[in-house]
Amino acid sequence: MTSHIRNFCIIAHIDHGKSTLADRLLHLTGTVPERDTTEQILDSMDLEREKGVTIKASAVRMAYTAQDDNEYELNLIDTPGHVDFGYEVSRALNACEGALLVVDATQGIEAQTLANLYSALNADLEIIPVINKIDLVTARPDEVAEDVGSLLGVPPENILRISAKEGKNIEAVLEAIVRDVPPPKGDASAPLRALIFDSHYDSYKGVIAYVRVVEGALATADTIRMMSTSLEVKPVEIGIFAPTLKPVERLTAGEVGYIATGFKSVHDCRVGDTITRAANPAAAPLPGYLHPKPMVFAGIYPAEADDYANLREALDKLQLNDASLVFEPETSQALGFGFRAGFLGLFHMEIIQERLEREYDLDMVFTAPTVEYEVLLRDGTTILVDSPAELPDEADIEEIREPWMDIEIITPTDYYGPIMDLVTKRRGIYKSQEYPALHRVQLNYEIPLSEIIVNFFDELKSRTRGYASLDYQFLQYRMDELQKLEILVNGEPVDALAAIVHKKDAYHKGQRFITKLKEIIPRQLFDVAIQSSAGGRIISRANVKATRKDVLAKCYGGDITRKKKLLEKQKKGKKRLKMIGNVEIPQEAFMAVLSLEEE
Repeated sequence: MTSHIRNFCIIAHIDHGKSTLADRLLHLTGTVPERDTTEQILDSMDLEREKGVTIKASAVRMAYTAQDDNEYELNLIDTPGHVDFGYEVSRALNACEGALLVVDATQGIEAQTLANLYSALNADLEIIPVINKIDLVTARPDEVAEDVGSLLGVPPENILRISAKEGKNIEAVLEAIVRDVPPPKGDASAPLRALIFDSHYDSYKGVIAYVRVVEGALATADTIRMMSTSLEVKPVEIGIFAPTLKPVERLTAGEVGYIATGFKSVHDCRVGDTITRAANPAAAPLPGYLHPKPMVFAGIYPAEADDYANLREALDKLQLNDASLVFEPETSQALGFGFRAGFLGLFHMEIIQERLEREYDLDMVFTAPTVEYEVLLRDGTTILVDSPAELPDEADIEEIREPWMDIEIITPTDYYGPIMDLVTKRRGIYKSQEYPALHRVQLNYEIPLSEIIVNFFDELKSRTRGYASLDYQFLQYRMDELQKLEILVNGEPVDALAAIVHKKDAYHKGQRFITKLKEIIPRQLFDVAIQSSAGGRIISRANVKATRKDVLAKCYGGDITRKKKLLEKQKKGKKRLKMIGNVEIPQEAFMAVLSLEEE
């Protein structure tokens, strides 16, 4: 009965206690017994627990008997809080009717709080504001309630105040969900339409699709059809999350559950697709999700060439769990065969790197991250370039345009100066400021994406003692004076070390890069020249001195001509070695580009 179903999610800024609140709700409804508990029950990956962030959206069904003595089915869809995973949040929101907006009583409103709130309002959800961590000594519940109240236009005294850690006032949250979140609409007798909001791969059951049934009903015996690919399959099993997978006989309109499809290929079951029944198909699919646009690109190469096939398989499986990861094969002179991958941001890239290492036990080399440039050629065609090595010859280029972002920084007013300094140093343009709350300022800037993908967030946090928060979205491509900075090792350009830089920075960056590489590249048996070049001229050069072998050690006295003969022989050998010698470039060299920013 849909009138007793409530589908909701929890949205919050990173580290505002969202996962802890989810744990308390699971305990209070008896979904998970206290003795079986672990911290952050829904964060199943070790990585999520270590970093204290939710990366994957997950779902769970709870049964709750409210004060009106009716039993309700509550479907919680957990969402990530980090700005890089905004795409995961948008998918979860489309499967719900309501959202709990959790705000930390010590931190107040932050950038992601606002970004997620606006996404929820766009998805037309009922918002229930909750102030968490009221048990802390530094909590300011009244002040934060005023801010949230003025933001949402609700009386501050009506906002729920809880402590998820101590389990204080959690029952009131469940009552608010039952009271305020509308039951799902949807006709159970209409043709089946179920929206896939997430998926994961199981080696026995194939692709498991997480679905929200919008209309119709699905039974185990039905044959289903994917509406975008027209593939048909009989499900291995259907079920609900309790919170582990629990098989059931049927799912009806308004319910959230899973379908084990049995598909072996990750491309057969796309997130955002609509599932219908083959026997009585729906006329049109549900409006899907926007395809996420990668912002940061990097090369991923296996450390051992033999691991190429394993890396491809690992990326394929990861792409199923994470629809926002895109990759394609590429080759590099320095690193051999690998892949060019696109990520939503630097944190997303770090998570993928760690998951590849842990879950698939792979050794890889990641090149320094770059962004996608728009290049207008002299013949009038425009191409997109996401790797500096692919940049055409300078003579063929009319102009290069780089991506600019709109960024919002929310900070206590005391840190106005340091932030201003940081953003202007990185070519940022000040736009406007607002005061969402007392003692807090929201600064709006435009800034090139290439300037914020490296160390920007870390520096922002250190300059504001961790109080500032950042949200960003794509603005437009803009023309600027950009050029390719190439690194030559032993006279050969190394494509994986190339970078696209602003003309005014090329000289300093080239010099700093060479100084850094000189320390990193190991000494060979011959002198190695490393040079940086930009705009067709060499900017900087350094020599990595050869390791010397003392060929005169065995000469005790004797004629000088004998010593000269030995030294001459060594000189010829080194010359020959230099012609055929191969310089090994360690992984640190590819990441050295990252630390070129002004200290």
